[in-house]
Amino acid sequence: KRLDSAMQALVDQGHLPGVTTLVARHGKIVSFQVHGKKGFGGPAMTRDTVFRIYSQTKPVTGVAMMMLFEEGKWRLDDPVSKYIPEFANLRVFKGQNPDGSFITEAADRPPTMREIMSHSAGFAYGLVPDNPIDKAYVSTGVLGSRSGQEFIEKVAALPLVGQPGKQWKYSASVDIQGFIIEKLSGMSLPDFMRTRIFEPLKMVDTGFHLPVEKSDRLASLYLWSPKDKKLVSASGFMVLDITKPPAVASGGGGLVSTNADYARFAQMILNGGTLDGARILSPSTIALMGSNHLSDDIMTGQEGSFTNRRGQGFGLDFMVITDPARAGTPAGKGTISWGGAAGTWFWIDPENDLFVLGMIHVLNKDGDPALRNLDDLSQQLIYSALVDPSK
Repeated sequence: KRLDSAMQALVDQGHLPGVTTLVARHGKIVSFQVHGKKGFGGPAMTRDTVFRIYSQTKPVTGVAMMMLFEEGKWRLDDPVSKYIPEFANLRVFKGQNPDGSFITEAADRPPTMREIMSHSAGFAYGLVPDNPIDKAYVSTGVLGSRSGQEFIEKVAALPLVGQPGKQWKYSASVDIQGFIIEKLSGMSLPDFMRTRIFEPLKMVDTGFHLPVEKSDRLASLYLWSPKDKKLVSASGFMVLDITKPPAVASGGGGLVSTNADYARFAQMILNGGTLDGARILSPSTIALMGSNHLSDDIMTGQEGSFTNRRGQGFGLDFMVITDPARAGTPAGKGTISWGGAAGTWFWIDPENDLFVLGMIHVLNKDGDPALRNLDDLSQQLIYSALVDPSK
């Protein structure tokens, strides 16, 4: 009830047109609520409303990677260059010359597969171009590549932000994983996910494009405008064309889904890799994904989001709570989570046999203080209701 009241208040106060939340415990959905509308002035939000889930795609790509891991097709400490030869001689950024060209040094070694799955390989992204390398990802059109091979070549041509394994840096490494999945499986990423994950889990509304017959179910996408101090209709670089299959499916952020569909994915994870008779991964592989894989160099540092000091680490395409007290959360140790650029969020808590999903459709939501920490707020409100482990 506290969660419902808080979400409805955000709608009533005009911070959001609508929001949907889902809470499940002990394998049962205990709350699935919708509030408001799909868009300001639009039809009501529904349980089957479709959202662009952006980076919530990443855990799905991680599961696809680990399916190939279970088949013996790669190992965690393999150099990525074993599967992508273009990454054999990567350079590392050291500075810039007066003409803007990069000063670089050779990488000590190629990044490993473990490092591309924990964002510690040294790659950049371009989503927040506040440094020379991220700016170069934008200017060279890395994320706008017309083929997977072009994407790989553009990434290989740019220096790493630092030596592999020495820093956590949110990056395009999950799109690199998507390329590896295609290479190792002989299938396109959309086909692999559809046949190996979505169809077995009965995720009927998840994919890399939205068929025309479902277009009226898509929530309107907004952007928080610092200039206008309000939500405006979103357009531009981050708004992928989902009306047709993409030229390059983004393993890092290309999926659309619904709360009901993603709940099936989350329950599979919480169940140790299985749901309704469909076995996707083994329990040991799920446990491996949910373990902290960051190096001691990163975890013992004082800076960065993921350190022992902060009680958070990073697994294989999930964030991991290593110390709830230091992380400032009532969630159990080993809770895994991530979110999407348009404000979708989830966490899966094995210790309390619980998962929670929330979906909104607002880019740059952190510009509005009321929307900045919806995941933290929902954790505070939900865990206050956990008073009996059996219920």
